[in-house]
Amino acid sequence: MTYTFVATCLFGLEHALGEEIDALGYERIATIDGRVTFRGDLSAAVRCNLWLRTAERLYLSLGDFHADSFEALFEGTRRLPWEAFIGRQDRFPVTGHAIKSRLYSIPDCQSIVKKAIVERLKAKYGISWFSEEGVNYAVEFFILNDRAHLMIDLSGTALHKRGYRPVANAAPLRETLAAALVKIARPREDVLFWDPMCGSGTIAIEAAMQMANIAPGFRRSFVAETFPQIDKNLWLSAREEVASLRRETKFEAYASDIDPDALAICKENCTRAGVSGIVKAFERNALEIRTGGRRGTIVTNPPYGERLLTLEETEALYRNMGKHFATLDAWQIYILTSHEQFEKLYNRRADKVRKLYNGMIPCYYYQFFKKPDPNARFQKNRPHPASAKPQTEREKWKKHK
Repeated sequence: MTYTFVATCLFGLEHALGEEIDALGYERIATIDGRVTFRGDLSAAVRCNLWLRTAERLYLSLGDFHADSFEALFEGTRRLPWEAFIGRQDRFPVTGHAIKSRLYSIPDCQSIVKKAIVERLKAKYGISWFSEEGVNYAVEFFILNDRAHLMIDLSGTALHKRGYRPVANAAPLRETLAAALVKIARPREDVLFWDPMCGSGTIAIEAAMQMANIAPGFRRSFVAETFPQIDKNLWLSAREEVASLRRETKFEAYASDIDPDALAICKENCTRAGVSGIVKAFERNALEIRTGGRRGTIVTNPPYGERLLTLEETEALYRNMGKHFATLDAWQIYILTSHEQFEKLYNRRADKVRKLYNGMIPCYYYQFFKKPDPNARFQKNRPHPASAKPQTEREKWKKHK
């Protein structure tokens, strides 16, 4: 039997997420800001939870319908086959959000969706009271342009929480975004990978996991494991697949930082993630790193001047980074920051800039992959992504799942 699934992601990661879904063999249906819809059998509920590196959550779609009034929302919800999953004693809390729709009161929508499900189940089971002590089926509604989408959460804890980072530094980078930064940088076995401001080590760890083909969900559980509709053997075989597909690699990643406390956390995280043999963590000032004659790629997420360092200190850091990184031969350099004047401070025009979101913070991924001209100076000769037309849905969506 074929089902419809929805995988959500941070804004800007839709393409990367779609490619992951394709690689797992499932059929993409639609892509909008922050979510990809696709078809598959029940194995998708298992394998996508285990393997998707850039997804925030995985949902099973029960259906969608036009809902420009509370009555339409109630009737549309009641028509969906909730009894196929929710039993007589099961829990079904309701959460959700609405964008650019006539129905904008989230508490009212929650109440109506809950009532509609109860009415449907009362009619199917012939009972009037639900103990809600059984399996937890978290229901999520998403209303966009007056169209309601009703789903059941298959992940439970958000997928960016891999399980290897119980403690993070003061400004942690979400694991899913780190995975995307790594993918874009295209790590290779014969090229040293280095995050010289590693913090808790997330970027280097995600790079090592990708190169060793370690499934991001290998060390954690998912709420869908409690669903009786999904055969336990599917989970068993999928986890056996995860173990069998891990590969040996000659890939080497450096994770360095000036903060010894951050490095202690980084080393612990590497051990939990199973990549301590791939990632070398050590103390060093980012402005003192050397190539050692090797080919290399730097991927880093320096302070933005919001949580770590003041804005003035951050801008001084960017200027010094530009001066020092220019001495690193032809190394490719990828830098994520929210500062819109980074190129000017760094004194080099990026070969490519990509707009991404670190949580709800708009950021820019500056990519330097061509050999720099030592005689060139920064010239403002093209518009920055920040000057583009605002992404209305992204800016209105203040709570991203």
